[in-house]
Amino acid sequence: MKILVLGGSSFLGRAFAAEALARGHEVTTFNRGRSAADLPGVEAVRGDRDSDADLARLAERRRWDAVVDTSAQQPAQAAASARLLRERAGHYTLISSVHAFEDWPARVVDESSPLHPCPADTPPGQEFSAALKAGCERAVQEHFGAGCSLVLNSGLLIGPYERGGRLPWWLERMARGGRVLAPGEPGRPVQLIDVRDFALFGLDLLTAGTAGRFLTTAPPGLLTYGQFLDTCAQVAGEGRAELVWVPDAPLVAEGPDAVQPWSELPLWMPDVPEAAGTWQVDTARARAAGLRCRPFAETARDTWQWLRGRGPADDTEPDGRKRGRFPLGIEPAKEQRLLTALS
Repeated sequence: MKILVLGGSSFLGRAFAAEALARGHEVTTFNRGRSAADLPGVEAVRGDRDSDADLARLAERRRWDAVVDTSAQQPAQAAASARLLRERAGHYTLISSVHAFEDWPARVVDESSPLHPCPADTPPGQEFSAALKAGCERAVQEHFGAGCSLVLNSGLLIGPYERGGRLPWWLERMARGGRVLAPGEPGRPVQLIDVRDFALFGLDLLTAGTAGRFLTTAPPGLLTYGQFLDTCAQVAGEGRAELVWVPDAPLVAEGPDAVQPWSELPLWMPDVPEAAGTWQVDTARARAAGLRCRPFAETARDTWQWLRGRGPADDTEPDGRKRGRFPLGIEPAKEQRLLTALS
């Protein structure tokens, strides 16, 4: 098949391009060339998807069997690409998110759950919000129709080349060793999917011409937070890291050392009603369609091998905390104060 990947050079787009090339497909990628180098073997077209002229140049004299859109963040972006490509491609796969569902993370969601009320014609340049993904979905379906569009609502993606930095932060924290603050309860479930398994499943559906919607993440109960941290410690800590478990309550208590869930200690979400469905996404439909998830230990080993080869990223502090719009990681001095006070 001839496949166009909107994105295609970093993390999820890279995983789709790599899997498609491995299967013998012809792959075109469309991106600005800023995030990472394109994979050898793709036809790389440089351009900005917010530019009508760049989109028109991409589509000139080209046709594809299918499109994989891994980079749409605004409904206007999805609408522009879908409008242009509807006469040049037979199938459109949009990578959306569980954030598109109005009830998540407070409740368990499945494919029938209501979406946020974000319209397809939302003006461009909106500030980040979970609702925007729902608008992207409506924009694609408006132009490609229900029979030729596929929406994959992603859970939390991890693996080599990860840009979000959550698994890398924990691996690098374990590598520094010492007493490590482990928040919450070790038996609490988490749902994490290797980006390569996500891409493999998406391409299986795409090549079969499948339409519709699939919640695409690991099944509930496959991994606990304790198993996640233990494996990170084994893979990167090499016996230097000691997990010290601290319950939710003192970590979220008001004060200067209160811990911000999800960001300061990545993937930790306290057991509160407004987050009760975070790790309970219903994946039955995807599993019935063939979704398979590799053991987390394999993902952790491969990610750690990539991190050691990559070296320090240019968006991280020396202590491993990630800079940017969404800072990630707890300050070491704060972690030690908490360990001293609470353990």
